[in-house]
Amino acid sequence: MREPRGPLFLGRGSYRQRRLADAARFLPVLGAVLLMLPLIWPRAGDAQAIATSTAMYYVFGCWMALVAASLILAWWLDPTATEPKGEDDPVRGG
Repeated sequence: MREPRGPLFLGRGSYRQRRLADAARFLPVLGAVLLMLPLIWPRAGDAQAIATSTAMYYVFGCWMALVAASLILAWWLDPTATEPKGEDDPVRGG
């Protein structure tokens, strides 16, 4: 027989904190993809080549956007927000 698992749905605060934590975990992946995009741009000498200065502005802009996004996520994340401990849950020490 299965043990009761607790409520099916999470509270709003806990759900939002989990999604913010997921966004914080995804941020390095997004940064890697954004910073690798200049590798597929046309090379120098091609008709549609992008200037090196433009590429550097892009890289610096991406870096600043990633820093700003991580600051905002860190500000919104609450390290003390946890789910309430259940008495029946052996994992959470109840």
